[in-house]
Amino acid sequence: MFYQWRPYVPVAERRRQAARELARRKKQGRPVSPVTLAGRTIARTFWGRAWCDNLERYSDFANRLPRGRTYVRNGSVLDLQIAAGQVKAVVSGSTIYQVAVKVSAVPKARWRSICADCGGAIDSLVELLQGRFSQGVMARICRQQTGLFPAPAEIAFSCSCPDWASMCKHVAAVLYGIGARLDEQPELLFTLRQVDEKDLIAKAGSGLALSKRGPAADRILADDGLAELFGVDMDTPGAAPVPTPARPAGRRRVGTAPREAAQAAPTAGPRGSRSAASKRKTPKARARPAAKTRSR
Repeated sequence: MFYQWRPYVPVAERRRQAARELARRKKQGRPVSPVTLAGRTIARTFWGRAWCDNLERYSDFANRLPRGRTYVRNGSVLDLQIAAGQVKAVVSGSTIYQVAVKVSAVPKARWRSICADCGGAIDSLVELLQGRFSQGVMARICRQQTGLFPAPAEIAFSCSCPDWASMCKHVAAVLYGIGARLDEQPELLFTLRQVDEKDLIAKAGSGLALSKRGPAADRILADDGLAELFGVDMDTPGAAPVPTPARPAGRRRVGTAPREAAQAAPTAGPRGSRSAASKRKTPKARARPAAKTRSR
């Protein structure tokens, strides 16, 4: 019995079918993250374009990728979830299909080589995620077979559609959808390849050796030297503190005014000037009448 193709489903019916599927998943409380494009450009940033370019340069994927571009542009990827080493997606076709993509982790030796080659050339996490680094770093990260992006042998996929091809158009749409998602969240590439992106960032001063030895004994200033240098008394460990004698309360030196009165006393001005207190009129002393002399 020959293989029978499913009847063609118009685009309008596919969209209604996709809307029903999204509503059903939201009603069930399942997370939904569709791939939506602004225009026909799939990827605009460095990470998204680099992912798509990596797919297109492998001849294993060449004959199926064009149909995948059409599907992702039509909004057929209803849900795309990227986790460590795997991608799960829902694609709308003649019906709703489940797509799974597994990507192997970057080998540790290759990741160490990438970090060593890029060491010192990427200064910050923002610079890394925005793809703002030198052409040499870009070429090293995107290097075929030995870079950060997976080769066909490192990708395994499956789809619930009846297409016998090793890569159907639904899988191709999901692979392009990954590139579009990296435009928004480039850190997901490192999550997918199971590596830490912070390893690529240059760590200033990490190569400096830290000495564990202290200063020589003859370069340490003793306590008596500190006391003589700064004019302070150094406490001796284990010695009891010397009590400070308390001033008896209620006693004051004779002939001394209180501190408050001294602070409130007027300040003498320049010579020839009289203070406000001295300008006050003092009552004149009453003149004593002259003593009368008795006349003889």
